[in-house]
Amino acid sequence: MNKLWSGRFRGRTEKAVEAFTESVSFDARLWRHDIEGSIAHVTMLGRQKIISKKDAGRIIKGLRAIKKDIQEGAFSFRESLEDVHMNIEQELIRRIGPVGGKIHTARSRNDQVALDLRLYLRDEISAVLGLIEVLQRELLAVAENHIGCIMPGYTHLQRAQPVLLSHHLLAYYEMLERDRGRYEDCLKRTNVMPLGSAALSGTTLPIDRAYVAELLEFPAVSENSIDAVSDRDFAIEFIAASGMLMTHLSRLAEEFILWNSEEFGFIELPDAFTTGSSIMPQKKNPDVLELTRGKAGRVYGNLMAVLAMMKALPLAYNRDMQEDKERVFDTADTVRACLDVLARMLPGVRFRKDALERATVSGFLTATDIAEYLVRKGMPFREAHGVTGKIVRHCIDQGKILGGLTLKEMKGFSRRIEKDIFHYIDVKTSIGERQSYGGTSRKAVLSRIRKIKKMKKRK
Repeated sequence: MNKLWSGRFRGRTEKAVEAFTESVSFDARLWRHDIEGSIAHVTMLGRQKIISKKDAGRIIKGLRAIKKDIQEGAFSFRESLEDVHMNIEQELIRRIGPVGGKIHTARSRNDQVALDLRLYLRDEISAVLGLIEVLQRELLAVAENHIGCIMPGYTHLQRAQPVLLSHHLLAYYEMLERDRGRYEDCLKRTNVMPLGSAALSGTTLPIDRAYVAELLEFPAVSENSIDAVSDRDFAIEFIAASGMLMTHLSRLAEEFILWNSEEFGFIELPDAFTTGSSIMPQKKNPDVLELTRGKAGRVYGNLMAVLAMMKALPLAYNRDMQEDKERVFDTADTVRACLDVLARMLPGVRFRKDALERATVSGFLTATDIAEYLVRKGMPFREAHGVTGKIVRHCIDQGKILGGLTLKEMKGFSRRIEKDIFHYIDVKTSIGERQSYGGTSRKAVLSRIRKIKKMKKRK
């Protein structure tokens, strides 16, 4: 079978070249978007009298029949026809005759693939936004249900200060909120209609691009035909936003992996989201979390691949750009899978309140509270810091905790210290006193939860 573009060529395409250049093995998943775009394009061609309304009707009917066959698994994509676009067009011509060839009037595969990818990413971004919201909802529920649970906060993976578990988990909520904003911004730049740019310079035919945009629910039309067919910024931005999201999911996964270990013992993961060992019967491995952590690198690789592909391409379209599809598809699949499995796992995680609270006893977590106590007594902070450091050193030498010192021992480091010091070095008091906006006090955390729920209701 001759290619639809074979008129200029005398010989047939080498089989090895067909195999090397084909993209239908992966871009077939764009079929729905390709047909949707073609129907809108042909509707416009008929409305503008570029083709007859009768021909437009026949083409649209044929496209809908092909759509039905693909949905039902009764359609075979052929590698010899290169890509999803040529497979659908060739089948249309086979079914309704030469009139099917009018479908490609006033467009090129260059603007056609740009349209399909934008339609695809528009759907994927919307799906990702929905999954982010589900995971945020689960985080919020866990935070609400464990509002009184205290744990060590860490810096440098060392116990630093006491915090509420709810406060710690809501830090991931805030990360996801920023991710949501990035995807929403990306959607604005993705939601631009490129069809009608043709190969690179537009068309001499009297098309109505605004009408096609209206049919496809695009709020904007591309302004420059050269840019429209050579632009993949929106795809790069999608993968970049996904890379940031995967960074956050990987950090959450890593913390849960640590917390689930015997060394921490802060949580127990649900059986349904763990696996066993083929040789060690006692093992309960956090494979879901480890895979989430590993898949972050996969998305980073996709970003580097697409950036490298685009970095030195002259305008306008170049075949190199075919390499964007698999990277975009893989990123979308990876992100959606990770968001979904984490949201499903989270409700089943058991937080060991006693273990979390026990971990706050050692590590001198309220040392900063002593320094701030001395500041209240009029001591400059740097001096207070030094005094507190000496108290900690004394505890280490004597094998004591801060709460185990006597008032006499305390006063040996500063005469400003009074009996009320023991109130301030209590872990629960320490948390309760941190009422600065965004802090870890129960009052501050509950305030943030109420604010989040109020914002969600407005939506």
